Amino acid sequence: MEPKNAEAKDGAPTRLIVGPFNRVEGDLEVRLEVADGAVAAAYVNAPLFRGFERILEGRAPGDALVVAPRICGICSVSQSHAAALALAAAQGPGAGMPVNGLLATNLMTATENVADHLTHFHLFFMPDFARAPYAGRPWFAAAEARFKAATGSAVRAAIAARAELFHVLGLMGGKWPHTLTLRPGGVARALDGRDRVRLMAILAAFRRFLETSLFGARLEAVAELAGTDDLERWRTAGPPGDFRLFMEIAADLGLERLGRAYDRFLSHGAYPLPGGGHLYARGTVADGRSAPFDPAAVAEHHRYSRMAGQDRPHPPFAGSTEPIGDPDDDGYTWCKAPRLDGRPYETGAVARQMTDGHPLVRALVARDGAGVTARVVARLLELARTTVAMEGWARTLDPAGPWCSEGALPDTARAVGLTEAARGALGHWLRIERGRIAGYQIIAPTTWNFSPRDLNGVPGPLEAALVGAPVHPGETTPLAVQHVVRSFDPCMVCTVH
Repeated sequence: MEPKNAEAKDGAPTRLIVGPFNRVEGDLEVRLEVADGAVAAAYVNAPLFRGFERILEGRAPGDALVVAPRICGICSVSQSHAAALALAAAQGPGAGMPVNGLLATNLMTATENVADHLTHFHLFFMPDFARAPYAGRPWFAAAEARFKAATGSAVRAAIAARAELFHVLGLMGGKWPHTLTLRPGGVARALDGRDRVRLMAILAAFRRFLETSLFGARLEAVAELAGTDDLERWRTAGPPGDFRLFMEIAADLGLERLGRAYDRFLSHGAYPLPGGGHLYARGTVADGRSAPFDPAAVAEHHRYSRMAGQDRPHPPFAGSTEPIGDPDDDGYTWCKAPRLDGRPYETGAVARQMTDGHPLVRALVARDGAGVTARVVARLLELARTTVAMEGWARTLDPAGPWCSEGALPDTARAVGLTEAARGALGHWLRIERGRIAGYQIIAPTTWNFSPRDLNGVPGPLEAALVGAPVHPGETTPLAVQHVVRSFDPCMVCTVH
């Protein structure tokens, strides 16, 4: 058995195994090949197999609304939404979804997503800058006071704000996680006038937290940032707040140049609108060009996954989840390798904002590529934009109107449910035969981002993004590597579903 870490004759590391990572959802390990003080190659391992796709086979189709949310305690509403969309597509056009049902679904999925963004920034990402190796930096005292794990003032305030925000899901869904309220035709619980007033009050309190603690300015001012010059002015002369502190840290450490992958982006489209389209558009951006997203162009590669069928790509409708335990196998992860038209794509907030055409994120990526800074800025920008949209949806709800329409499932169908979780594009591919689930394939955001090499040996987005990250003498868990990994906000339990 090889040792965990290896060294060259001069004592410099040539191989590091980093993990298990703390402050991520699930199990994660990364093997690094190191040369000349930097990562030369990376191999990302999701070491846990869970098998929800197999659990769903043979069940009644409606069981997906109960089983799929239990894939994850962080992304359960997103998984529920994807399952509901797949079942709705299997039913056919039918009566459609009432406006109340659409807006309520948006409010519930958005609540989970903005809470994830808030948690990622305050509890997962920023605490790394309050660690001792950064003690000599001019911003360290502020970072330690605000973000030291468990004790930082911003950490405590964010936890409280998150708890208050989740009253939205208690009010609309009965509980979180694993709510059963989302349905193919809308939502199972109608709100009355008092509920709507409570909902507006919860969102108003969340806005106050964001505007006083995180941004120091109105959310609309954040959403209107239009370019890198605007962002630089915010860093040097903007309102005090944790957004400005992050920009100071990012500029000092050069985080804009760290963690760039392929600059190919994928979004399924987030938050459908009553008049058609999405708040954040569906599509792709690759090689500087925007294009529609075609789910038929997606296939998963198993070449370096611990899965059967390693010799060919697997379109989701013909996909399989058959684990293999051969110790001589080349597979190094339980994660599959999804590809669009044979190429790896990055997904997440930066992909949503690139696909939607937001000028700030497009300017950042045009200047430096999608590295650590761009990913975090896109996530914070979404916090502002989505919260404003949530207020509008809540105002539009009509307590007197319908909330759900019902439809019947056919005995045979193929359908896809596409949504956006906080971490990116989530898709459920459903096959129904003889009234039962014959196949259920799930491609989660971290499956896209943390995928292994494919049939052509092309690394996944994180594997590519880690190449070039500095590894300083004596580092066994390099800080730069941690910054890159956390910038993707991994959810490993969804990865291996």
